[in-house]
Amino acid sequence: MGYHRRMAGVSESDNGGKPRKRASSRASGLFVNHDAAIEFLNSTINIERVRPDKVTTEVWKLDRMRALMGALGNPQNGLQIIHIAGSKGKGSTCNMLDGALQGCGYTTGVFTSPHLINVRERIRIGGVPITESLFDEALASCRSAAATVEKEHGKATYFELLTALALLVFAQQAVDLVVLETGLGGRLDCTNIIEPCVVALTSIQLEHTQILGDTIEKIAAEKAGIIKRGSYCLSVPQEAEVVEVFRAKADEMGASLHVLGDNMIYTERFQSSTRGTPSAIICVGDEDRGFEHVSVPLIGMHQAPNCGLVLAIIMRLREIGYGLPEREVLAGLTQVHANARLEQVLERPRIFVDGAHTPESVRCVMHATAAHLDYDSLIVVFGCAADKDIDGMLDALSIGADKIVFTRASNNPRAADPEELLTRSIAKGSRMSESAPSVRDAINIAATACDDTQDLILVLGSFYIAGEAKALIESRAARR
Repeated sequence: MGYHRRMAGVSESDNGGKPRKRASSRASGLFVNHDAAIEFLNSTINIERVRPDKVTTEVWKLDRMRALMGALGNPQNGLQIIHIAGSKGKGSTCNMLDGALQGCGYTTGVFTSPHLINVRERIRIGGVPITESLFDEALASCRSAAATVEKEHGKATYFELLTALALLVFAQQAVDLVVLETGLGGRLDCTNIIEPCVVALTSIQLEHTQILGDTIEKIAAEKAGIIKRGSYCLSVPQEAEVVEVFRAKADEMGASLHVLGDNMIYTERFQSSTRGTPSAIICVGDEDRGFEHVSVPLIGMHQAPNCGLVLAIIMRLREIGYGLPEREVLAGLTQVHANARLEQVLERPRIFVDGAHTPESVRCVMHATAAHLDYDSLIVVFGCAADKDIDGMLDALSIGADKIVFTRASNNPRAADPEELLTRSIAKGSRMSESAPSVRDAINIAATACDDTQDLILVLGSFYIAGEAKALIESRAARR
């Protein structure tokens, strides 16, 4: 099976250049401008901004999402979709897969969450956020469709509307492949109304326990809910109990499950370098069809299995007819943007941002920073949601932070009080720490305390904090 490469917006099919049928826009009542579109979207229920214990079961209703997509003409049915779920590493996996596919000339549609600065970052075609006009027109279509199903199914949520918008735009723009990240969980996540060509599962950890369950097995079962009948499933290395849950679900659905390091060859190692930046090196698959000694493009050994998963997906796509030469795949990986995964946003002083927001992810970032980056002192700007495992993250910070400035994101209603974070840190024995009322103030304090050439500032604790810091620095650069 061969696939024709085409650019976004061109709706020619592989069948002799005949027009490919576009999904109906069903536009009715367009927004007067982009601000009006954003105002409408922000007026809807946004689970990302609600404490988990305040989320009602009415939110998790796939019947509403199916009805919404039906009202739009089911544009998702004509798409080739790689569906990705997991606790950690989903966004990194999506970004690396996007880079590899683009490197081979394919036009990709990527849907991820959350965004850092602009909501359109969540919906990208060819690596670029869709335009305001395209966003507004599609959202108007989704608003109209949602209105037709509201009486029977209830109001569509923020994430449901964005998911529908993304799938509608990807169909309208005739992308070659869609990389679709789940929002929360999998079984009842609103992305789970599609039929994927590949299912991919990243690392499973205890997270969102009030919604997904209080054991690793319960969470794994929710994530495994995206496994469809007869589907081809891939997973990063997992704990034995997680693999057992995945295998049971795959057996139930008549699906094939391939786990890196289990029934699929996978190795990883750390490589230091006197000539450049240290990196993780991985091998995936056998010598004839796989990849050997690939340098992982993102910083940290925790990114190695995510990159391994990407290469395993590439191997599967080759099997079903996609032309994905190794040279182009690897070239595409080198162009991957860090996107708040130890992303450097300023050179002097050196400032990196990361969206890590669990004890395990913060610990991974601290280890990666120490192993991959050269510095004298590490000054951390930290803020997190009040409902997260704060003590666990404070313990993780203690393994490498020389000074911590606690703060809060201005746009996160769930943010923990910086003074409370400081109090808890001091109770754990921290002496080099203080608080600041805003991200701007915290960065200024950190910058004053650091040596421009020798020290490093790391902003982390949530995507809200990382995004606000990045926006402030980009705004400052634009004024110069």
